[in-house]
Amino acid sequence: MRLTSRVAPVTLAVAMAALLLGLLPAQAQAHPGRAPDRITVGDRTFIADGQGRALQWRGFNLADKSSRGADAFADIHESDLEGMAARGFNLARLAFFWDDLEPSPGHYDRGYLSKMRRILDWADRYHIKVVLDAHQDVYGPHFGSRGVPDWASRDEGLPFTPIPEDWFSEYFEPSVQTAFDHLYKDADLRAAHAHMWMTVASALGSHPALLGYDLMNEPFAKFLEGEDLPAAAARFEATELTEMWNRLARAIRLVDRTSWVFVEPTVIVGLGVPTRLGHIDDPHAGYAPHFYETAMETGADYDPNGTFIPAYEAAISDYPTRNRMPVIVGEWGGNPYVPHASRFVTDMTASLDRFSSGWTWWQWCRGGGYCFLDQSGAAKPNARLLVQPYARAVAGDPLAFAYDPATRTYTLTFRTRDNAEGPTQITVPRDTYPGGYRVDVQGGRASWDGRAQTVTVRTRGAAGTVYKVTISPNRTPATEPRP
Repeated sequence: MRLTSRVAPVTLAVAMAALLLGLLPAQAQAHPGRAPDRITVGDRTFIADGQGRALQWRGFNLADKSSRGADAFADIHESDLEGMAARGFNLARLAFFWDDLEPSPGHYDRGYLSKMRRILDWADRYHIKVVLDAHQDVYGPHFGSRGVPDWASRDEGLPFTPIPEDWFSEYFEPSVQTAFDHLYKDADLRAAHAHMWMTVASALGSHPALLGYDLMNEPFAKFLEGEDLPAAAARFEATELTEMWNRLARAIRLVDRTSWVFVEPTVIVGLGVPTRLGHIDDPHAGYAPHFYETAMETGADYDPNGTFIPAYEAAISDYPTRNRMPVIVGEWGGNPYVPHASRFVTDMTASLDRFSSGWTWWQWCRGGGYCFLDQSGAAKPNARLLVQPYARAVAGDPLAFAYDPATRTYTLTFRTRDNAEGPTQITVPRDTYPGGYRVDVQGGRASWDGRAQTVTVRTRGAAGTVYKVTISPNRTPATEPRP
């Protein structure tokens, strides 16, 4: 029998009352004297650390959809975080499921929260940050999947026909769309949804490994009569989805005022359709779209001459630019065994460098499909191309950065800023440079050293000085790099 309890009932009850009565300010106040939480450079915004450095993120999704109840998270191990860190990655998006967290209304599984905390502890041990993802597929267990609990599923008795060979089509079943509609509109379900997030944030919001919360994976909606997918998505994003993101963010701010909240558009963005999301009135809001190549999702090979990437980039950039939101792509991936898989990975990572500040591949696991590792635990040949240098912390404004896999050359151009302290740190995975690497720094006065998987650059020029760092393979037998 599972141990369940009401987590911090008095505190959360008071906070929920304040939320429902509209007593919480729409935007939490920033702490005076604190370093900026974000850095905007041109049309792109980066999360900043306490030293005012612009941060970048690379990592994986961790998800165990098959284990439930007492076995929840059974397929996620400390060695997963250790393996990610050993290859230079610094971010994990951890999927959790509301149906396991709150098996009956108002009763939360303490053991489930403890397991989430244990994974956060592992991440902290290996210097990896975590985004907690409230994951759902096809709403939840009421329709044979995971996500929203059965007790919060209202389908009005409409029929549901499983489509196992094309599970995404199940989102178009009227019963599934009706359940989503009730979640967004019914007062008791809206309150339960907010209370769930308050419970998670109250229990885990102070953990040092926590970066933030992805409020709901791939939200969907009910179509109105005569609407096609683009029309339904536009209406839903501009109204119910914007309202829900703001409502859930306000709930979290009652118990956690500093962690990031990440919001998603609908999946229509994958077809090159710009989001119609409205403004998220929160001081720490980020944008977390998904980036799946539509044709590959139906089993096709990647087309290097196709228009998917430019169409996606054109669609994705306007919203976060207007709202000065950092972009961390929550999911992307593909079959690493299709003929053009290596080109797919290199084209996609180059694209992600152009419009985002980070990403998490779906997923870190062993086996087939999109798993990074094969059954033996080795990185799949084309998936190894995900292991690339990147600037995890830039003491200034990142102006340009890129990696050329053909020459294994990484370049970073940045401009120093008077409110950015500490060194610039570039992750240089051992797998990328087995024979060692060389570093060239151009611009003002600077020094560098390379230790483990990190190149640390210390600049001594005045604010506004532009530096260019180039990292490339050694041309001579491996030697220890020196300043």
